Amino acid sequence: MTNSFKDIVAWQKAHQLVLNVYKATANFPEYEKFSLASQFQRAVVSIPANIAEGYRKDGIGDKLRFLNISQGSLEECRYYVILSKDLGYISEDLYNNLTENIEETSKLLNAYYAAIRANHGK
Repeated sequence: MTNSFKDIVAWQKAHQLVLNVYKATANFPEYEKFSLASQFQRAVVSIPANIAEGYRKDGIGDKLRFLNISQGSLEECRYYVILSKDLGYISEDLYNNLTENIEETSKLLNAYYAAIRANHGK
């Protein structure tokens, strides 16, 4: 067992995604500050935040529910990356980097979810 949610590799990768998205959205047009940039930031922060919140939950159902919320937020971010590229707010290179970061986070999050289910016989 880990000592902290910070020891979870999926959380670490999700936290890095948050930092990358904040850097990217800092360069969005000013008129997007309270719309797309804000929505993107809220969605991306939800990923590691829900991993952290679920970490201390006692019941398997609660743990999995919070991880499922993280997974949903990750997919929301996947769309915002596509939209940001299509609107010309991010470069092709940044799009590729964020997409790769999302893929890695998704794989780790899915593996963490599966491990919790397997360890609790569900």
